[in-house]
Amino acid sequence: MKISLIVATVGRTSELRRLLTSLEAQTYRDFELIVVDQNTDGRLRDVIAPLVAHLAIHHLASPRGVSRARNVGIGKASGDIVGFPDDDCWYSPLLLESIVALFGLHANWDGVTGRIVNETNATSGDARFDRESGRITLSNIWRRACAATIFFRKETVDAIGSFDEELGPGAGTPWGGAEDIDYPARAIKAGHIVFYDPEICVFHPDLSITARADEVRRAYSYGAGIGRVWRKQQFPARTIGYYLLRPLGGMCVSLAMGQWMRARYRWAAFQGRCSGLLSR
Repeated sequence: MKISLIVATVGRTSELRRLLTSLEAQTYRDFELIVVDQNTDGRLRDVIAPLVAHLAIHHLASPRGVSRARNVGIGKASGDIVGFPDDDCWYSPLLLESIVALFGLHANWDGVTGRIVNETNATSGDARFDRESGRITLSNIWRRACAATIFFRKETVDAIGSFDEELGPGAGTPWGGAEDIDYPARAIKAGHIVFYDPEICVFHPDLSITARADEVRRAYSYGAGIGRVWRKQQFPARTIGYYLLRPLGGMCVSLAMGQWMRARYRWAAFQGRCSGLLSR
């Protein structure tokens, strides 16, 4: 089975080079990389050029927005399996081999997901992932999916259609995240089988949790995307309640420990989720 990997990228060169190096080391070789470039200064030419003799790379361009970029990449994808690595993630040498093996063993699976880990193989940042494998539902999807670990059969991608371009970083809307939850949620609601396996691990730098103005804005914007997807996909009330209250609980713990920056970050996440949930 051929794999198409679609990576949307803007503003990063060393991180993308690390991803490319990890792809060069893959034991499974039947894959193509579709780099959808949202830079305007040609900075990626020197990153990509040394590897075109070793990797099948398609270098495309798109307007800003991660969902727009992924949609451009989907239009070019020719593989049997489609993945969506972040431009700052990287793979272990056996990852693609393990993905192909899972799809080969489970002909009824339409998609598989895993978890992200940091450089020390610990859970990355503030993420929470299930320890047990299993089928993804709307109730557990928040613990079982993120963009960098999503792999779908191409026919499933064709059936789901495009990413929602109103969602995600760079969309130009208030909803700056959760496009990677909306996408598999649509697959699940359409009856496709998407399975989570915690043994699928993609490396990703730890996400910082501070009170820097840009990070607080990011927490709010991503939270607004989460709330928007809750409303759009009609998530169960119990699931919404849990994930709406979770940042409040984290804020209280941070305040009790005197971690004012973390408390501010979590408060912004809570406000964003409320805003997205109430959006029309």
